[in-house]
Amino acid sequence: MSIHPTAIVSTKAILGENVTVGPFTIIHDNVEIADNVVIESHCELGVTNQRTDDRPLVVGCNSHIRSHSVLYACSTFDSNFVTGHRVTIRENTIAGKNFQVGTLGDIQGDCIIGDYVRFHSNVHIGQQSTIGNFVWVFPYVVLTNDPHPPSNIMQGVTVEDFAVIATMSVVLPGVKIAGGGLIAAHSSVNRDTKENTIYAGSPAKAVGETSKIRLKDGSRQPAYPWPKHFKRGYPEEAIRILESIASDYE
Repeated sequence: MSIHPTAIVSTKAILGENVTVGPFTIIHDNVEIADNVVIESHCELGVTNQRTDDRPLVVGCNSHIRSHSVLYACSTFDSNFVTGHRVTIRENTIAGKNFQVGTLGDIQGDCIIGDYVRFHSNVHIGQQSTIGNFVWVFPYVVLTNDPHPPSNIMQGVTVEDFAVIATMSVVLPGVKIAGGGLIAAHSSVNRDTKENTIYAGSPAKAVGETSKIRLKDGSRQPAYPWPKHFKRGYPEEAIRILESIASDYE
């Protein structure tokens, strides 16, 4: 274990083997860090507020939390969790294996996130969002939750497995993005979508099946379903799942 002398780590926190804590990081009482986790400088883990209770912040093994990130109590992140810099994730967030969230990501809590999910930088995820497995959310996407702001009503967005939401898109409260779908860049989605379908525009409309898009690598092969050709950055266990999914389309 390596804890920088400027770090403040509660004696009540539970740290596993081979944990690294960087300069000026604060780890509060109700925090459980598994083995082989790297926490860089100026992070704060286990923040509490009026909505937290006695449940700990749990960070799974082999995770990497980059500098200036803030994680609230009452959240759980499975193994191989990775953040960019200056990420904020609020209370009651449950995330699966190998979740990656980019720099300046903002997850507002009360969210459920599946395995092998990828959020790029500057993504905002509203409260009560539910994200499936192998979902991609690209920069500056916003998932909203208030149907007539400001109000006390929350209707979280649902994003199903293998869906892709391209940059600068907005998904309105209560909308379901169906599995394998593609939301084109700069779209505003105000109604539920269909599986394996492209939606584009404001308001977004169905413009075709994802299978009609071709790779721009000269092969002219279908770009979707994307597991047939893209596996970069995934661990071996995830690649096996992707290969199995791809074989179903043969």
